[in-house]
Amino acid sequence: MSKVLSTIIVDDEALARKGLAIRLQAHDDINVIAQCGNGREAIEAIRAYQPDLIFLDIQMPGLDGFEVVQSIIEQGLSMPMVVFVTAYDQYALKAFDVHAFDYLLKPVDDERLSQAIDKIREKIQSEENLLHKEQLVKLVSDVTGNDCEEILQDLAANKLTNYSNYSDVLAIKDAGEVSRVPVKEIIWIDAAGDYMCVHTSANTHILRKTMKELEETLDPQLFIRSHRSTIVNKHYVDKFCSQLNGEYYLVLKNGKELKVSRSYKDRVKQAVTA
Repeated sequence: MSKVLSTIIVDDEALARKGLAIRLQAHDDINVIAQCGNGREAIEAIRAYQPDLIFLDIQMPGLDGFEVVQSIIEQGLSMPMVVFVTAYDQYALKAFDVHAFDYLLKPVDDERLSQAIDKIREKIQSEENLLHKEQLVKLVSDVTGNDCEEILQDLAANKLTNYSNYSDVLAIKDAGEVSRVPVKEIIWIDAAGDYMCVHTSANTHILRKTMKELEETLDPQLFIRSHRSTIVNKHYVDKFCSQLNGEYYLVLKNGKELKVSRSYKDRVKQAVTA
């Protein structure tokens, strides 16, 4: 774990505080920033330092350890991870009822202390991984337009997802309406003057955009430029053919034939045979 945890030790016995601080020196990612001799000092230190972790004695004069936790909650302070440290094991159940991270018995054993810190490291790493995952999913969703929940479901199912910065929907305006055409349903696109004809199995949509502009919005892993005026979805290509006169053409799965210009021949052949 790369993160260094700011840590406070709270115990009414000076010797106990000193002994725990010495043991914690063996852990480079634990930084003891304050030691407190009672509950009220602990609350003030938590307000001032907002520590990541606190080792908290239970039996103390004034406020005991449980009352310290309750006061943190009531005052709306940032709650650190709490590891209770006490000479009495009868408090264990109550400690976990208040969501303590761990419970150590005095005198604190080095091995048991190391186990508690290892658990803390695992928790921090898990939280960092979750945060990174959420940020990544949000970024992918913002860039691609894909739904966050769908992305998370794919990840949970271990699906091999290949999200890119190409949208999965093409918005086409026509007569005051906007049609959202799923990109995967586009079979081919050809130019008709200043317009693009976007062909699907159900309809042909008319889009006012240049071929270059349209090509930049489509995933090159899915769409092939076969002619200066034609783009084809390679998933709908059935055959790549040549004629005796040296010309080439594509046969689509619906039987449509599209000419392949010589300048695009090699890349089209490579794309459909890959």
